[in-house]
Amino acid sequence: MERVKTGIKGLDQMLQGGLLPETATLVEGAPGTGKTTLGMQFIYNGIVQYDEPGLIVTFEEFPLQYYRDAASFGWDFRELERQGKLRVIMSSPEVTHHDLTSVGGIIETAAKEMGARRILVDSISHFRRLEQDPIALRELQYSFINALKREGLTSLLTRESQTLFGENRQADDFVAFTADTYLLLRYVEIESIVQKALLVLKFRGSDHAKDIRQFEITGQGIVVRSRFEGQEGIMSGSPHRMADAFVKAFVENRGAK
Repeated sequence: MERVKTGIKGLDQMLQGGLLPETATLVEGAPGTGKTTLGMQFIYNGIVQYDEPGLIVTFEEFPLQYYRDAASFGWDFRELERQGKLRVIMSSPEVTHHDLTSVGGIIETAAKEMGARRILVDSISHFRRLEQDPIALRELQYSFINALKREGLTSLLTRESQTLFGENRQADDFVAFTADTYLLLRYVEIESIVQKALLVLKFRGSDHAKDIRQFEITGQGIVVRSRFEGQEGIMSGSPHRMADAFVKAFVENRGAK
C-alpha cells in the first residue's frame, strides 16, 4: 500500500512505512513535547526528500516564528517558500473553516497552485472557542477534517494537552475518534530523569507498533529511539520496574527470535 513517509527516523518504522495518503493524523502532547517540531519536520521532509509541497496553517504563531524555529534545525523555510514549495499561513479557526467550506478559498487555491500534498494545522485545540455546544463542535471538527481530505491533503493536526504526566483527560475526544491516526507524546519521569515518550494509539487501516518508544529533539529534529525496556506504567505517570525475572525472560525471548 502506498505510504506517505514522515522521514522521521524511527517513526516510519512504527507506522509500518508511513502514513496512509489523504488521511488525518492527530498529534497530541503537553507544551514542549515536540508537537509543532514533529509537524514542521513532516512538512520539511515531504518537500526535500519526497518532492511533496506542503502548507502550514497556524492559529498561534506568526510565520516569522516558524522560520526561526525551522532554522534552528537547519531547515530553510524562507527558501522553500521562494521556490513555491511551502506556504505558511497565519489565520484563525473561524476564517480557516469558512475558507475550506467555500469555493476558491486560500487553502484550496494555494494547494492547487503548489500541488501541495501535505498540511500541518497548528493547533486544532483552538476550534473549541468556536462552539460551546459539544455536538456542534463535533460537526465543525468533522467537516474541517473532511475538507482537508477533499483537497487531497495528508494532514497532521496538533492538539494541546494540559496533562504533563500521566493519563490524558480530554473532555471531548471526538477529534481522536475522527482522526485516522493518533500519536501521543508524553513526558515520563524514570529514576528522577524526565524523558519523552511516543505511542501510536491507533492507525486506521494499518497495523502499527504497539510499544512505547523514547524520542529526543536533536539539532536535526525529532529522532525516535528504542522502546522503554524493563518499565511498565509509562503512560500512567507512575512508571516502575517490571519484575527482574520477567525482564530477564523477556529479553532472552527477544534474543532467541
